[in-house]
Amino acid sequence: MRRIISICKEVPLLPIAIIAAIPLALLGLWRPWEAAGVSLTFGPFNPGVGQWIVIALVVYTIVVTVIGMIDDLRHGHVGVDLLAVIAIASTVAVQEYWAAWAVVLMISSGEAIEEFAQSKAEGNLTALVDAAPRTAHVVTLPGVGARAAAAGADGTAGDAEGDMTADGFRKVASVDVPNAAETNKSTTQTKPYDAAGEHFETVPVDQVKLGDVILVLPGETVPVDGELLSGVATLDLSNINGEPVPREVYAGARVLSGAVNGSTALTMRATQLAQDSQYQKILELVSSAQQSRPTVVKTADVLAVPFTILSLAIAGIAWAVAGTPLRFAQVLVLATPCPLLIAAPVAYVAGTGRLAKAGILIKAQDVLENLGRVSHIFFDKTGTLTVKQPQVVRVEKPFENSSPYDENHILMMAGVVEGYSVHILSKGIAAAGQKAMQELYARYENGQRLCAERDLPGHGRDYPVVKNIEEQSGKGVSGEVNGHAVRVGRFAYVTADEAGFTHVLGAGAAAGIAAGAVADSAVGDSATGTAAGDSKKPEVNSLFAPLEPDEMAAYVAIDGKLAARIVLRDVPRENAKSSLEKLHRLGVKKLSMLTGDKEASARIIAGEVGIDDVQSELFPEGKVAAVKNATEDAHQNQPAWDKVVQRVVGESMTRQVTMMVGDGVNDAPVLAVADIGMAMTDGTSTAASESAQVVIMNDDIASVPRAIAIARRTKKVMLQAVLVGLGLAIIGMVAAAFNLIPVVVGAFMQEAIDVVSILWALTALLDRE
Repeated sequence: MRRIISICKEVPLLPIAIIAAIPLALLGLWRPWEAAGVSLTFGPFNPGVGQWIVIALVVYTIVVTVIGMIDDLRHGHVGVDLLAVIAIASTVAVQEYWAAWAVVLMISSGEAIEEFAQSKAEGNLTALVDAAPRTAHVVTLPGVGARAAAAGADGTAGDAEGDMTADGFRKVASVDVPNAAETNKSTTQTKPYDAAGEHFETVPVDQVKLGDVILVLPGETVPVDGELLSGVATLDLSNINGEPVPREVYAGARVLSGAVNGSTALTMRATQLAQDSQYQKILELVSSAQQSRPTVVKTADVLAVPFTILSLAIAGIAWAVAGTPLRFAQVLVLATPCPLLIAAPVAYVAGTGRLAKAGILIKAQDVLENLGRVSHIFFDKTGTLTVKQPQVVRVEKPFENSSPYDENHILMMAGVVEGYSVHILSKGIAAAGQKAMQELYARYENGQRLCAERDLPGHGRDYPVVKNIEEQSGKGVSGEVNGHAVRVGRFAYVTADEAGFTHVLGAGAAAGIAAGAVADSAVGDSATGTAAGDSKKPEVNSLFAPLEPDEMAAYVAIDGKLAARIVLRDVPRENAKSSLEKLHRLGVKKLSMLTGDKEASARIIAGEVGIDDVQSELFPEGKVAAVKNATEDAHQNQPAWDKVVQRVVGESMTRQVTMMVGDGVNDAPVLAVADIGMAMTDGTSTAASESAQVVIMNDDIASVPRAIAIARRTKKVMLQAVLVGLGLAIIGMVAAAFNLIPVVVGAFMQEAIDVVSILWALTALLDRE
């Protein structure tokens, strides 16, 4: 019922037209003025009360429609509601009042159907807009946040408890020290001070200032970007990047606007204004897409003009041949350009909403149109085809090794130490250490107790005991894990003694502690020194096999003994190969990889994901040149006849489209020179919205073929809806021209055709994958 009332408010003519059927049926021929001797006859016209009501509705509808046509023309849209105006006028002219009523009903109900279709198509986009935060709870405790600092700077009182000093601190008034008796008395009578709950002010989100401390209650949306002040918080990021599982973050972490808080209140400090926050960037993309009109929809507007001419021609010929103006009205009530004017834009809005539901945002609907014609895609390597951090691929022990620890123990200890490091490789080792720790727990639960450290301190604890972490920049990190001295880093660092000198190793000895991260350039580091009774220097190549070109290593020493080498490499995303195979199946002709890496390592990744065209050792300007040249070549290969077609209908039939897929930050220049720039982010990067036309919010490479598939299906559905609607309309007009369809029936059939084409267009919302 609420939905019906809403539709009636949006289209007030609809309920009026429905109610008008009652006087038309009961009072259609009633002429009370004739009893008073008054004549309202105009030539052959002598309508009754009910018929006059229909005439009034017709006049109102014509006036409103003409005004709408003029407004459309002012905004650059072709107004082709001329058919509706002529059709409704012709029905009155031939005194077919029920047909006139039916056409008015069809026009009003058509507006209602269009409103419903648009709201349905925009449902996914509207959901994003509706989730936008509108208010914020700004903490007003004394001396807290930007407002208190501003008050102190002005020299005004920050609150009722005291004035603020110039540097933002509250002034503390001097008081007399009470005696012991008074102190005991006041202690027993005073209640503890509770600052929770009441000390905040709810303000519009636009009034939040930088530095404000904000309270976000359970279930509320984070209003602006900021830094978490609470110890821990659980956030639902599904509105931002589609991540289905809530993420747990800790004090100091970045908190994004649009995230939904979990079951406990959190406090945060605003680091961005509302208009600069992450969710606002998303809403700007949504708004841009909603307001744009793709070229194919503009073309549909243009094609509606010849359809109007064709309809008038069929109606005129039918009138001339039949010799009765009724035939003219019979034809025109079936002439509906709605498949062009409504179904086409509805399909594209539905496709845009379908992309948004899949975590893919576009800046304009023209992008959706071009996505379906992509023929050449360039991929950045690191972070796009591969994961963002090098991953551990194996653990190697020295050739002559007597370490009692297996790979999981070594990874666990190295990972724990690396968790405190800021080195580029530390995250990969720390993640592998966490996985190894879980495997050790599983083995322990399954009854295995014969591990090397079963009798040492810390064994069996939920988390290892960690002490004395120390990191030496560029060398490695060391610490104590469960009583073991652990080093992780470069070979020279882990094989050195506490004084920094390299141990002297005899045959069979192994030294070292490995820092959590080291590039393959570190592999050449060697120990120096001479062993008593052994003149050989311990070198990497004498203890381990050579690394592959795309591999890097970190060395681990436990209790002064070189225990292992952890090998890391740039690992392709798990679904990269299958995603690229799907692109080939979709008809994308060429896939290329652009990277600044060396050719050997680039070729290895390319072979694993299925890319033949590799352009390596490129500087940023080299990437720009590669994409720019390919884009220009694609445009130059456009046939002359297609250029003419493009000028007439606004859309090329054969022009190839290039697309660049990158991370949206360091790839910003190359994203801009491609026909389509697609940025892959996890929803936390605002740079992507500045440089790319398409933004993938869930950091999933599978979204690349998904976006192209949705774009192609959207255009396919749009063409089907238009062709089916126009085909049915033309068949109906021809049948009416032969007097096979009465004028009243034709009016209802016209509405049925509109409904069929619009509902067909809405199928673009469905997931057919």
